[in-house]
Amino acid sequence: MKRHVALAGFMASGKSTIGRKLARRLGWPFCDTDSLVIRAHGPIPKIFAGEGEPAFRDYERDAVAAALERTEHTVIALGGGALTTAENRRLLRRYAYSVFIRVSAEQVFGRLRRSRSVRPLLGADPTLARVAELYAERLRNYERADLVVDATRRSDVQIIGEIAEWLGARQVDDAP
Repeated sequence: MKRHVALAGFMASGKSTIGRKLARRLGWPFCDTDSLVIRAHGPIPKIFAGEGEPAFRDYERDAVAAALERTEHTVIALGGGALTTAENRRLLRRYAYSVFIRVSAEQVFGRLRRSRSVRPLLGADPTLARVAELYAERLRNYERADLVVDATRRSDVQIIGEIAEWLGARQVDDAP
């Protein structure tokens, strides 16, 4: 039974920000899978540098599974690459309504350039070409979401309103 809402999308697409605000609006708890990984294993760049991407994906899979095991409805912000793992996609299809927060590669690039965070798959000085390439590789999985929300030039309030309305039409806001 689907009882959670999982926000998917590329890095810096606003999943955590939208997720926190959506959770407040719905009165649900919020969970960020990247935060779960960091709490258990340390900073993501250090995981990539010391253990590699496969180890990080294992930790991420465990974090996604833990978030989906919650009994109460939860808004979950997924890491940008969470949908690259088949097991995550399977679990999400079963336990969560997935929402793809769609932004353009150019918009992501602009946000990344303003950020102090280093994204391991993009390096310290990401290029638009690399952002667009990685985004294109992941797009097929993102677009399989139950709901695709175009976040380009839209406020958080508008995005959250669209998601809440969509959930309300499915009576997802009722407690389990």
